[in-house]
Amino acid sequence: MSTLPPVLHKPTLPVIGSPLFIISNPQLVIEQCKAGIVGSMPALNARPAAQLEDWLAEITETLAAWDRAHPEQPAAPFAINQIVHKSNDRLEHDMQVCAKYKVPIVITSLGAREDVNQAVHAWGGIVLHDVINNKFAHKAVEKGADGLIAVAAGAGGHAGTKSPFALVQEIRAWFDGPLALSGAIATGGGILAAQAMGADFAYIGSAFIATHEARAAEAYKQAIVDGTSDDIVYTNLFTGVHGNYLAPSIRAAGLDPEHLPESDPSKMNFGGGAAAKAWKDIWGCGQGIGAIQEVTSTADLVARLRREYQAARERLLRP
Repeated sequence: MSTLPPVLHKPTLPVIGSPLFIISNPQLVIEQCKAGIVGSMPALNARPAAQLEDWLAEITETLAAWDRAHPEQPAAPFAINQIVHKSNDRLEHDMQVCAKYKVPIVITSLGAREDVNQAVHAWGGIVLHDVINNKFAHKAVEKGADGLIAVAAGAGGHAGTKSPFALVQEIRAWFDGPLALSGAIATGGGILAAQAMGADFAYIGSAFIATHEARAAEAYKQAIVDGTSDDIVYTNLFTGVHGNYLAPSIRAAGLDPEHLPESDPSKMNFGGGAAAKAWKDIWGCGQGIGAIQEVTSTADLVARLRREYQAARERLLRP
């Protein structure tokens, strides 16, 4: 594993809760951080844009109060996800708000931007950039990203097609910085497996949809509990970028999950316009949901992952 910057030594379980479009909110982020993992949310979840400042104030003030009350168990840091694709017309505004609150970790997606990386470094933060292949990993590091998130096959939302074994080994052949692995991880054993492959952190998203704090419809949460990897569809129809989605939500929209048309990648839209709103009830999800058996609190979910992680480590240490 790599040498980590100080901010990434703070989590007590090697997990980053991935930013969930629409679903992540301050309550989820705060509970993730209090439980000892990195909590995150997309800046674009705050609508209107002015709400982002209110949310960052709530997160920073609540976590500071937690640390004062629990010096023996300080909260893990939080992260804000920035979509740096040209379709995001809020990026400049959202970055200014992040600068004001000195967000410790910024997760960048859909394009590597040197100017964004420099801005984060100027206020003392670090940048983790998500990538789906080794080519994009090189570009991200060349443009100043501090760490990488390897988004492998089976991840929820915008996912790649590479095996996690192949993706991690190719990145680790040349990169010794912070590395998180995303792709169907929903158990403590999966967290340990990510580390065994060479990642520093497991990047977990879909499991947190089925928590009380998540801003998801109850039917969505129940679909996570009821579903398995057989219910996941990989398509670029809804945003122009390939991703994984729950088949029941596609059927509910009047579409056949097995016969979806291709979308024009040049029409990508992540700013909440008409194209995005047309698919607001399509539910993103990864292949790891077979491990999710109930809707529970974020604290209980992290506690379960922690128990499983420790048990997995103990099994490996047995003679």
